[in-house]
Amino acid sequence: MADSKVENRNQYVLITGATSGIGYELANLFAKDGYNLVLVARNEDRLQEITDKLKQAYGVEITPLPKDLFRPEAAQEIYDATHDMGITINVLVNDAGQGEWGPFIETDLQRDLDIIQLNISSLISLTKLYLKEMVTRNEGKILQLGSEAGTTPTPLLAVYAATKAFVLSFSAALANEVKDTNITITALLPGATDTDFFHKAHQEDTVVYKEKSLADPCDVAKDGYDALMKGESKIISGAKTKMHVFMSDLLGQKLSASNMRKQMQPSEKKKGRTKSGHVPSRKERESIQQETGMKDGDYSNDYRDHSDA
Repeated sequence: MADSKVENRNQYVLITGATSGIGYELANLFAKDGYNLVLVARNEDRLQEITDKLKQAYGVEITPLPKDLFRPEAAQEIYDATHDMGITINVLVNDAGQGEWGPFIETDLQRDLDIIQLNISSLISLTKLYLKEMVTRNEGKILQLGSEAGTTPTPLLAVYAATKAFVLSFSAALANEVKDTNITITALLPGATDTDFFHKAHQEDTVVYKEKSLADPCDVAKDGYDALMKGESKIISGAKTKMHVFMSDLLGQKLSASNMRKQMQPSEKKKGRTKSGHVPSRKERESIQQETGMKDGDYSNDYRDHSDA
């Protein structure tokens, strides 16, 4: 069992999207430092698997909450559950999120609205519910998962990028509102990261996924974790992402959108990346395949059951 920090033993962290990708790696970092966890994801079996693994590794208290954040009622249900258990959430991590690749006029309207529900409405709801308690206590931290895509128009991933632009603006405004308190709001901006996001977004045949290097979820999570602990309001993860954001600001929206579209276009290469190199993210996909009966290359219509970034 790994050593952990005793001073964090009575602290609780709630993490959405905790079964794969950046959310999974953040759960590891908090558990390693002795924080107790409340983990939220839709996939109950994966959630229990992660709970058992982290308990064994770090010996912290972990409460799994299987909830579907595509449902408007889910945020209140999560809050009510922690309240009924007498758990005070000291740190909130809004990690869960999805996108959908394709021309806007061709993507399914309900899918677009579900993405807005997951990426914006559930994030607002959880932030409102737990931030009010933090303000009363004058103590707390919130980490919001933004994206490089939120800093520039992103054709063929238009709704997702717009939701992340909202997250960045919303988080910056809240950071200002609580600046004279002991509460901090941190926005984490990763670039394209090696998670199962692309599979869920039906984006695996694009240039960015098949041909480009992707950030390691471990590195992104560590950047976000360190920034959160320092009370920083924003962290852009990785030198390449920092350069992309700088160039986007320099070029303006029209040229930036043109550059982003090139990355989002279908790749002409027959060979390239076909699945995530991040083991927990691969397991996430495998669990979806087992549950839905799909195979690699298939598109799952059951996206609502797997709302993790």
